[in-house]
Amino acid sequence: MTERTAPAAGRRMAIVLAVLLVCQLLVGIDTTIVNIALPDIQAQLHFSPTGLAWVFNGYTLAFGGLLLLGGRAGDLLGRRRMFTCGVLLFTVSSLLGGLATESWWLVAARVLQGIGGAMASPNVLALIMANYEDGPRRTKALSVFAIVTSASLALGLLIGGLLISAGSWRWVFFVNVPIGIAILVLTPMFVTETETHRGRFDLAGAITATAGVAGLSYGVIRTATSGWGDPVTIVVFVVAALLLAGFVVIESRVAQPIMPLRLFADRRRVAAYVNTLLVPSTIFAVIYFLTQYLQEGFGYGPPATGFAFLPMTVVLMGVVRLVGRLIKHWGTRPVMAVGIVFVTAALLWLTQLSSGSTYLANVLGPLVLLGVGAGLTTVALSVTSLSGVRREDSGAGAGLFQTLQWSSWSLGLAVLVTVYDKGTGTGTSPDDSPAHGTSSAFVGATVIAVLALLSTLIFVRSAVQPGAPAAKAGTVADKAPAE
Repeated sequence: MTERTAPAAGRRMAIVLAVLLVCQLLVGIDTTIVNIALPDIQAQLHFSPTGLAWVFNGYTLAFGGLLLLGGRAGDLLGRRRMFTCGVLLFTVSSLLGGLATESWWLVAARVLQGIGGAMASPNVLALIMANYEDGPRRTKALSVFAIVTSASLALGLLIGGLLISAGSWRWVFFVNVPIGIAILVLTPMFVTETETHRGRFDLAGAITATAGVAGLSYGVIRTATSGWGDPVTIVVFVVAALLLAGFVVIESRVAQPIMPLRLFADRRRVAAYVNTLLVPSTIFAVIYFLTQYLQEGFGYGPPATGFAFLPMTVVLMGVVRLVGRLIKHWGTRPVMAVGIVFVTAALLWLTQLSSGSTYLANVLGPLVLLGVGAGLTTVALSVTSLSGVRREDSGAGAGLFQTLQWSSWSLGLAVLVTVYDKGTGTGTSPDDSPAHGTSSAFVGATVIAVLALLSTLIFVRSAVQPGAPAAKAGTVADKAPAE
């Protein structure tokens, strides 16, 4: 490559990464941006309290249940093709959501948004893996992906608050439309289609996986209102478990599975998968419970609540810029372990919340620590989980990683909401009860973080060894010796 063409290629890759990450940002933001708008939506579209929950749950069920399917479809049909179809569906459904005049209309639009996100999101990660070989450039790209994914949750709160204050709840949907159109225009211009892989589509695996994950997600969501002992909830969990067990049996027998079980052949990767079920739940718990506490306990409005999370987002962005160098020098396991220590420290600090707490004394410090920990941990997890995955499995690998991450948010939140409800009963006054509940939830999150730290120290191996040359893309990385 000549000196003249190298900068041009670099600029092209920067545009490719920007296009992919803006899509990922939209998908992540729509997880939380609607939450701030729910009171206005309920008033205008006359939702019942139970029905209102489906504005959020419709999106999460469709997205979480179809991620594996979206990832494997990209492997077989072309990742850019699936990415483009997902963005198109997401954009159209956002427009429909903004135009909704009936409650059922909005819920249907949210389900379509979730389907579009599940088609696009795993192929964002797969396209990044296909365009960057193992090594510093891929680590840097994954670092930026991690920051976009993590920051999007907090940015959703901030952007949602500003849009509602400036206009109407409908703009939390309309804002996606021009951005989606821009992505659709730029994708065929800059993003190269990946090779497709011949073979039969694993229809039985797709059905059991989608139904099993969707059932599990629905069961977890239902526990928030009906409790863990509800008969319907128990039946849903049993059926979901049977479907997922059947899915594993099917994947072990078909020639071209939707989730190749060889992804679990590497002990290092399996340990990272376990941590992907643990760590993100604690980070999401801070966003979820602090969002409520800042409004109920401190009396913050939507814009102020969104701005309150800016320190975490800014710190996270700064840390992610350095993670690639840290991984190169120290390996992924030390970086992951240190990150979890920072997350644990933030959670321990938040357990001290009380009715007399203030933002500067009791919230700002934990958010800064969480920004450091989230930046270190999410990048190390993504690098470890995706390192050495075969090129033909990159879509399935990305779908599995994101499915585990999404499941972490749902399962962890369901458990911690139960802890929160029990904690609110120990307060001596209405103001004291939210503080007790929030503090109790963070005690539970701390336990989860400690389990993740123990898992890291005992089971995780580094995907990148200090000073070792990176494995070539499309190959199964050599197993690193335990550190």
